[in-house]
Amino acid sequence: MGQYHKKHSNWESFGNAFNGILYNCKTQRHFRFHLFAGALVLLAAAWLGLDRWEWGILLLTISSVMAAEAFNTAVELAVDLAEPNFNPQAGLAKDVAAGAVLITAIVAVAVGIVIFGPRLVGFLGLS
Repeated sequence: MGQYHKKHSNWESFGNAFNGILYNCKTQRHFRFHLFAGALVLLAAAWLGLDRWEWGILLLTISSVMAAEAFNTAVELAVDLAEPNFNPQAGLAKDVAAGAVLITAIVAVAVGIVIFGPRLVGFLGLS
């Protein structure tokens, strides 16, 4: 049986999860883009002095996009392992996973508009 069939200690499981995050950071440009965009959003939140509940919403939103991107990578890796040759169903599975990332990214932009919009309008003196 392979490495993933034996029981791991909590620390080993944490290390495996951290390796998964590092894998995404090292190999997935979309993951790096979302990580960078999330960091910019958090810097803007600090600059604008958002309330705690707004921080909470932003953190949940950013983490949902990052998690969706990680799940997308996992689906792609599993599909490629299971079906190394071209298969329309395999491609569709990848498209559905990518669609989930797109949904979370669109909602993240909408959340950003709702939270940052009024502050930016006031900051720019457009109100």
